[in-house]
Amino acid sequence: MQIRHNITLDEEISSELETAAKELGEKKSHIIEKALAVYFDLMDLKLAKKRMRDLEKGRDKLLDAEKVWKSLGI
Repeated sequence: MQIRHNITLDEEISSELETAAKELGEKKSHIIEKALAVYFDLMDLKLAKKRMRDLEKGRDKLLDAEKVWKSLGI
């Protein structure tokens, strides 16, 4: 299922998007979707690294999966 969004882009970014879409023969929405997928992958990596630092510095802790499942009745 696809959902329509209205977005506002900086003029320079919009121009680059237009140029890339024409040159590649792709829809602008497809290029934006692929770019966001890559960006979200990068954010996942950043968050994982932050969580590891938090664990190492004692700001967070791990929970035993068995205990969590048991508390959820799984």
